[in-house]
Amino acid sequence: MNLDDLERFRKLDAGGMLAHIDGLPDQLQEAWSLGQRLPLPEWDGIRQVIVSGMGGSAIGADLLRAYAEPLSRVPITVWRNYDLPAWAAGPETLLVASSHSGNTEETISAFEAGRQRGLRLLAVTRGGELGSRAEKTGVPTWHFEHAGQPRAAVGFSFGLLLAVLARSGLLPDPAAELRNAVGAMKAQQKSLRAESPVVTNLAKRMAGQLMDRWPLIIAGGLLAPVARRWRTQIAEVGKALAQFEELPEADHNMVAGVMEPKTSIERVMALFLTAGTDHPRLQLRARVTRNVMMVEGFNTDLLEAQGDTRLAQQWTSLLLGDYISFFLAMTYGVDPTPVAAIESLKAQLKEG
Repeated sequence: MNLDDLERFRKLDAGGMLAHIDGLPDQLQEAWSLGQRLPLPEWDGIRQVIVSGMGGSAIGADLLRAYAEPLSRVPITVWRNYDLPAWAAGPETLLVASSHSGNTEETISAFEAGRQRGLRLLAVTRGGELGSRAEKTGVPTWHFEHAGQPRAAVGFSFGLLLAVLARSGLLPDPAAELRNAVGAMKAQQKSLRAESPVVTNLAKRMAGQLMDRWPLIIAGGLLAPVARRWRTQIAEVGKALAQFEELPEADHNMVAGVMEPKTSIERVMALFLTAGTDHPRLQLRARVTRNVMMVEGFNTDLLEAQGDTRLAQQWTSLLLGDYISFFLAMTYGVDPTPVAAIESLKAQLKEG
């Protein structure tokens, strides 16, 4: 497969996924700016935040939680399920129901549970059933416009949530750091875009290495949700299975399983994502764990995040993974946009 064949890209990418990836830095900036203008109640006394969402809507919350943990004065929970945990009750809990389509059944279930239990509520959506229910019940709603798959709206799902927390006084103002992150992403793109040849394009070279292999993405701290994002993008965009593990937890169990089956080891590509702003021991663990796996015969690589700030390192790592997943789809000769298996599953659930 010639990963410099732009004409073949255009034929395969009928849904325009590459354009969404190219536009991610601007989308992130747009989401933050939109979040400064949308109406938000002056909430006091919030002691915990729950973000309910699935798939592309939930990953933004994962990224936010990882970024906010050293900064936020309240805990943030990402809820990927129906209803809500028993402890979520009363006005001290803020529930943000995030659904790209507005029709995610798990998120609607959590929204209704939050309404019945008297939580502070905010809906973040393009519309759909969630938007309709929020409007009918007087729940504040942050509408955004996006034509594309939920996974291509990660800038909105993160940037809007970041604005909610910052404007609610739960986070220090991240505006300058966000501008820095957007700038770092745009600088990074110069060598990652489709027009950049394989010889200078890290994403294309990595996609070539992942072809016909099982990607295992390992990261911790700030980049743990980025590893999850890489896994989901490889699945939804590249139409290939992958796995992610989180450090330091992986060193207390996963690392014991690197000896068998020996016939599969050569088919695995273990990628370690690290950030210079992570805890020094976490960075050391990535290097040592990689060495352990190399000794057992695994193909491995270590990718250091670009940028000077935590937000820049998180988002340049995410953007690299998005480009890799797109070029992997090109190596397999598949359209990166449709997700037929997910749509089929949803149809069967409706029938049941």
